[in-house]
Amino acid sequence: MDAVRLIAATRQALALSADVSDILAEAWQAQALAAAVGSHLAISGPPAVRSEALGLSEVGGRANGSRNQALRAGAVRAARLSVIEDPRRTLDDLGALLGEAGVALVGVAVTAEDETLYWQCMEAIDAADESGDRIASILRTLSMRERGSLA
Repeated sequence: MDAVRLIAATRQALALSADVSDILAEAWQAQALAAAVGSHLAISGPPAVRSEALGLSEVGGRANGSRNQALRAGAVRAARLSVIEDPRRTLDDLGALLGEAGVALVGVAVTAEDETLYWQCMEAIDAADESGDRIASILRTLSMRERGSLA
């Protein structure tokens, strides 16, 4: 399945999340997508972005604090990633998804009565932010490549 469709499905699921466990599960789904997109681009993306894409994959893979909730909620969407038709749109949409997940996690963190939940959210917010930085770097490299600044 194309990355853009998977990202759209995750954005919709996050928007419809009604409770803390759903929000945590969808935030993990977003990070799993970041890892999958990063891996895909590291293997088959333009050579100029492969190193940074590998970094995106590693950051996305570290953020698995909500993995159990995601697995209980259903299959990991990222496992269905088979193609990235439009890398720029994929990265733009993924960045937006990670931003939305970060905002949702802030909402959970500020109301968390459990310290473990609070720190789980903080780690996930940090991972989403770092993934967003990696995405921005990849997009800059793609722009430079399109302008002919890179081979």
